[in-house]
Amino acid sequence: MRKGRLYVLSGPSGTGKGTICKAVMAQGDPELALSVSMTTRAPREGEIDGVSYYFVTQEEYDKTVAEDGFLEHAGIYGNCYGTPKAPALEKLESGIDVILEIEMQGAMQVKRAYPDARLIFVLPPSLDILRNRLRGRGTENEEQLQRRTASALEEIQKIADYDYYVVNDELEGAVARVNAIISAGRLEVDERAAELVKKYEEEK
Repeated sequence: MRKGRLYVLSGPSGTGKGTICKAVMAQGDPELALSVSMTTRAPREGEIDGVSYYFVTQEEYDKTVAEDGFLEHAGIYGNCYGTPKAPALEKLESGIDVILEIEMQGAMQVKRAYPDARLIFVLPPSLDILRNRLRGRGTENEEQLQRRTASALEEIQKIADYDYYVVNDELEGAVARVNAIISAGRLEVDERAAELVKKYEEEK
């Protein structure tokens, strides 16, 4: 039986990576699981503990770090985030692909620890559109928006560290491109070579 593949969806804030991830998971692929991250930040409106994130105290988070319980973990904009290791590895061992939606700092940690992971970079159609999306959230002033945009450009300059990119110009197309990447991964020969050869040898 093949092992599952780890997919990491990341990119600058405001590119819609979370929306893409939710849309991919809403299609109900039985061979794909979403890894739920842990965070110390407060829930936003509509977020559900254990579904959107595991919302924990700083003490609980630090304990998980000390126990090496994360695939990756990072501090972002004054809050802490991490991907619990055990549930993700359990799914991969059972042949289920796992998708993470995390920030770039965490994505690089995953790539170093699990070189077989496939990293997908979500791009905005343009910086102007990204700025407008961030402005539409209504959570930041203009000075903060400019800092976010500058940070996004710095992150885009690191795209060579990724395996794939998806431009989120319209949601349906972006979701289709992510699905295509996952589908292609399931057809990679890699460790399945012997299994495939054996199937045909048995038919001699």
